[in-house]
Amino acid sequence: MTLPSPYLDDRRFQGLVDEAKRLVQQRCPEWSDHNVSDPGVTLIEAFATMVDQLVYRVNRVPEKSYLTFLDLIGVRLHQPTAARTDVTFRLSAPQPEPVRVRAGTEVATVRTETEEAVVFTTVGELSIVPCEFAHLATWPTSGDALDRTEELALGRSVPCFGATPALGDALYVGLSAAVPSGVVVLRLDCSVEGVGVDPLRPPLVWEAWDGSAWKACEIEKDDTGGFNRSGELILHLPQGHTPAVVVRRTGGWLRCRLVEAAPGQPTYMAPPVVRRITAFTIGATVGAVHAETVTDEVLGPAEGVPGQIFTVSRPPVVPGDFVVEVADSEGGPQGTEWTRVDDFAHSGPEDRHITLDPNSGRVEFGPAVRERDGSIRHYGKVPPKGATVRVRSYRTGGGLRGNVATSTLRVLRSAIPYVARVENRRPALGGVDGETVENARVRGPMTLRTLRRAVVPHDYELLAREVAPDASRVQCIPAGGDSDVEAGGVRLLVVPAGRSDEQGRIQFDELIPPQQTLALIAGHLDERRPIGARLVVERPFYQGVTVVATVQARRGVVLEQVREEALTALYSYFNPLSGGPGRDGWPFGRPIQSGEAFAVLQQVPGVDLVEDVRLFPADPVNGQRGEPTTKIALDRHALVFSYEHQLRVREA
Repeated sequence: MTLPSPYLDDRRFQGLVDEAKRLVQQRCPEWSDHNVSDPGVTLIEAFATMVDQLVYRVNRVPEKSYLTFLDLIGVRLHQPTAARTDVTFRLSAPQPEPVRVRAGTEVATVRTETEEAVVFTTVGELSIVPCEFAHLATWPTSGDALDRTEELALGRSVPCFGATPALGDALYVGLSAAVPSGVVVLRLDCSVEGVGVDPLRPPLVWEAWDGSAWKACEIEKDDTGGFNRSGELILHLPQGHTPAVVVRRTGGWLRCRLVEAAPGQPTYMAPPVVRRITAFTIGATVGAVHAETVTDEVLGPAEGVPGQIFTVSRPPVVPGDFVVEVADSEGGPQGTEWTRVDDFAHSGPEDRHITLDPNSGRVEFGPAVRERDGSIRHYGKVPPKGATVRVRSYRTGGGLRGNVATSTLRVLRSAIPYVARVENRRPALGGVDGETVENARVRGPMTLRTLRRAVVPHDYELLAREVAPDASRVQCIPAGGDSDVEAGGVRLLVVPAGRSDEQGRIQFDELIPPQQTLALIAGHLDERRPIGARLVVERPFYQGVTVVATVQARRGVVLEQVREEALTALYSYFNPLSGGPGRDGWPFGRPIQSGEAFAVLQQVPGVDLVEDVRLFPADPVNGQRGEPTTKIALDRHALVFSYEHQLRVREA
């Protein structure tokens, strides 16, 4: 967005006249007639007019000149970024044929009396593929795969794992077709044979074949308790689910694998048994972005002059297809497409080019410039006079307003056959408001420093922030002796702007940057890095930590309140976004010390004594803990992640 000029006139004519009259009363008390008919008052008003102009031109010129200079060097306000999430479409009942959900389908939050609905648009075509149970196989670690389809068809009980369940034993369920991004229901008729396992925490993982590897499936619901009772199992399959061949049978294969039990988690002493399986599809998931599509908007008639400017009716414009058409008055509704460019520096007189300011929605045609010899040069073709200028379609949205919570996108803006409802099972993330002028003033000198070239690590960070304002932190680390990046390369670590709850907790999924953001940064920096420099853009490694502590509270305090405040202090301090000693995010590579946990807890109001603190390394994905320690070392590309702190509060 072009930087707006400030309102320069901060003083008014009437204020200058009133001030002069007050001085007249102080220094010339004999002058008592202050009416407008008095010649002296006429002179005061004349001088006030001139002073008003001087104040306008002199006192405010430096700020205007500064902003004009920033505009000349190419500083533009960052446009709002649109939040993204995944939305799941649920069928009213299983269907025999695929159900199509077209790209651009709009879903929204519920409109209230005080708030307008927040609209999201799907980013791709979605096909809800039907399926049914087709094959069954077992594959123990110590043996070969066995086809159990016929046994199950005859009504026999099939053990899911080996006679003595071992780590890696797997049960394979074959579907009639692959269901990419699908929501599949498995109805299992099981027998209570899995002795020893905790039905609430079975050591199992469900996976689907994506063509190259087995990817974990998300379990929405499991009524079977790890094959210990009959019930339904609802799985969310990965996007790349493809057919595979197992025991010489082709199908959309799933597998349930026995994994190592966590400390304190019981495992199977005998194999569970399944007697019957039914499968069907109840929905599918697709990505969505906070944007609303506007189609066939007429901007107005062309005047046949260079540099004409139009404005769309609903700014800001979210990145995406933006096609401007110019239709001659006699050419009918179908017009000629004009190409969007960043600027007109390389545009010729016959190039159909336009520029777009996404923040303000301003569409500008190429200007004409008078050369030194007096000739006129056109930078871009001029649309003919009277031609209709319109935008075929564009998307409007973006900003913090799009960061909606889980299960708030529940309204279908248009009916879809056989689709009963829609929901977002995760919060929407990545929405950032447009940049302010004050922030652009600070960023201006940084732009001069980098000159839009990435040479030193700090240049990479500044340039990455320009193209990805939704990133909370960006850290550039020289490759050094890393094995994955050759000498002369750099590694850029990107941390998205996740959201904390009232206690300071952050969901681990919110700390994983979207692939679109990583690709956007990589493409932007690839054009600006030195020749030969190798660049890797990725997320940092997160080292989970669980603090287990015992504190003694002061007399007369509420123990539960002290516990909540102490947990909030721990989650806030061991926080990758807003924690650490400076409260600006945990420093990359800084080790985790038990002494810091002591200090954090001791400062909590109501805590009299911190008796014991133990640190446990934890895997933020599966929650597996390591041995207790007093110090956890972090690699230089790693950040801390708080995982399920535990606190015991004793009364004094």
